[in-house]
Amino acid sequence: MNVAVTTTAEGFPRRAFTVEDIGRMIEAGVIREDERFELVEGEIVVMAPKGVARERIKSALTVAISRALPDHLTIAVEATLRLSDTIMLEPDVAVFPKTLFTRSTTFVQLNPGDGHLVIEVAASSLAHDKDLKARLYARHGVREFWVIDANSRSTWVHTGPSGDQWSSITERGPRDLLTTPALPAFSIRLSEVD
Repeated sequence: MNVAVTTTAEGFPRRAFTVEDIGRMIEAGVIREDERFELVEGEIVVMAPKGVARERIKSALTVAISRALPDHLTIAVEATLRLSDTIMLEPDVAVFPKTLFTRSTTFVQLNPGDGHLVIEVAASSLAHDKDLKARLYARHGVREFWVIDANSRSTWVHTGPSGDQWSSITERGPRDLLTTPALPAFSIRLSEVD
């Protein structure tokens, strides 16, 4: 993807976009559907390119979660989640009720409590995911949020969202067993991912 980016206006006011603006830009061809970006509090943020370590972990998570899904939940890989009129994120993996796909909206509307598990697998964006994205997911009532370092295979498990904070953030090493209340039959050790 060859997207022109600039930092010239750093520190100056910028025009804030909405999810509807993004939808119109995609329809008009201003933004291609395959472009990797997120809308963060009205700003279009270009996402980092994918890497092999990240893709390997994301693939293993997708398989393990798919095998453990109860009937009422579904898994979405890199789905565009609309959290508000000015926030649209694309996590690596998200688990939420199947009924969200039946709503007639351009992007998956994630209301508070709908996000059972959201996972970001990071290589170069680790600090961004652990800070800003963690706050945004907490603010919008995601029940559990994981940030996985694709290089070290460490995982930060966030639970108990309240405002912009989490009541618990626990670091798990690559050999630790990862589980979640959302998926009782799910478990994985990132050290075992080939």
